[in-house]
Amino acid sequence: MQPTENMIFRRICGHGRGWAFTANDFTHEFKRATVDGALHRLAASGTIRRVQRGVYDYPGYSDFLKQDLGPDFDQVAQAIARRFNWRIQASGDGALNLLGLSTQVPARIVYLSDGPDRSYEIEMTTLSFEHATLKDIGFKHRHSGLIVHALKALGKNHITDDVKQHIRAQLTPALRKKILADTKVVTGWVQNIILEICSEAR
Repeated sequence: MQPTENMIFRRICGHGRGWAFTANDFTHEFKRATVDGALHRLAASGTIRRVQRGVYDYPGYSDFLKQDLGPDFDQVAQAIARRFNWRIQASGDGALNLLGLSTQVPARIVYLSDGPDRSYEIEMTTLSFEHATLKDIGFKHRHSGLIVHALKALGKNHITDDVKQHIRAQLTPALRKKILADTKVVTGWVQNIILEICSEAR
């Protein structure tokens, strides 16, 4: 590798396998043309993978399968959001997946965004960004939005004690307090369930 390529690759490795990125993630440190050239050469050598036009990842690897894993769609979505300076929020099946409440990868993954409507086709999966109002994406903490949209995706009558416990197990006491403060204005029944999940007496 050339010195700049080596430095950029070290930055990539620092984020770990599965991380997705664009040239914008490095232009605060290197000139754009230099970054573009380095990423092109790294992709051509198989060191990184081109996921979509302008979007790359450092593929995760399965020791069991002895091969690279498919793209992490949440990482890809986050990379695209950073590229365009969008605020995004996983919704529906995407939120369920990220909370571990579903293991099925949907054919269409939707993120709500303060940017324009836009879709990307990535390995037989459609990654869609849909413009939404601030109340749907304006959460201070990532888990707040994931929980709200996961509960809405399940529906009021399909939220069991096991679902509540599964979510609660992922939250530290400090994070529970932050989520309660962050979700004070969400839909009534959703707020009531979040109160149950985050209650110290539970």
